Amino acid sequence: MFRKIITFYCLCFCPIIFAQIGGEHTYQFLNLITSPRQAALGGKVLTNVDYDVTQALFNPATINIEMDNQLAVNYTNYLGGISYGTAAYAYTLDRRTQTFHAGVTYINYGSFDGYDEQGNATGTFSGGEAALSFGYARQIGYSDFYLGGNIKLISSKLEQYTSFGAAVDVGLLYINEYLDFNAALVIRNFGTQITTYAGLKERLPFEVSLGLSQKLENVPIRWHVTFENLQQWPIASSNPARITSDLNGNQSDEKVGFLGQVIRHTILGAELFPEGGFNIRLGYNFRRGEELRIVDQRNFSGLSAGISIKMNKMRFSYTHAKYTSAANSNFFGLQIDLN
Repeated sequence: MFRKIITFYCLCFCPIIFAQIGGEHTYQFLNLITSPRQAALGGKVLTNVDYDVTQALFNPATINIEMDNQLAVNYTNYLGGISYGTAAYAYTLDRRTQTFHAGVTYINYGSFDGYDEQGNATGTFSGGEAALSFGYARQIGYSDFYLGGNIKLISSKLEQYTSFGAAVDVGLLYINEYLDFNAALVIRNFGTQITTYAGLKERLPFEVSLGLSQKLENVPIRWHVTFENLQQWPIASSNPARITSDLNGNQSDEKVGFLGQVIRHTILGAELFPEGGFNIRLGYNFRRGEELRIVDQRNFSGLSAGISIKMNKMRFSYTHAKYTSAANSNFFGLQIDLN
């Protein structure tokens, strides 16, 4: 039975290798894209400091008073029949204590048919995981720097095996209002399993990311650059499907040079009319594009695009993200101003 669970666990996470270096950590759903806005801008954005209450799930330093009494719910029709979503809410007690944030991330792997070693049916089973977070941010003195943190409680159930864990996120944010430039450094998922699935303690998907963004002076566009997974170098491995052969039949593995390694850490995004009631968003995730592209075929892996429309006190968001020729994902989001 334990062998079945390990196989199931690996199969569940094969489609989401872009979210964390695959197969090396547990609770990998913690690094899934949290909202349509994040998805449209390439998957990871750390520097949006505005109404977007879901942003604090990735960088708690962005918690601010514009998020006061904002409620957001997001749903993703993911790969392989998997579905997941997030919800976030923020409330400002007063301008001195600033704003407190709460959020939840869940993932449902669906139902599976179970069999024993002889191939006899043992019934259906399911799998799911969830994380509840609480966050707070504060300005460092009278500087342009802000420090924030999330505390996360994590629950996971895979067939009859359960696990519980805890983690923290720490974010440091720099805001230059004169240049309309933001920079952020975020350390995510620093924690541990409190109870394990079957006695083996596994590491959490620890990640360090750096983000930069700026609104252009005379054009209503904010550009974003994110450098993800800085805790690991190199990040790329040779793809066995891209082995080449010469005329003599000698085979050579794919070579990933220094520039290729840098590119795989990079995510680009741009948002048109970032402060308006209607937004157009585009992004490109280089690692996703490289790891999921098909040799000698253009399939636009890594590309994403989305829109956002505000109507009265509600904002609707939608993003379509390209993964492979056979699989794409759609992200839906709704944010409500409860003031």
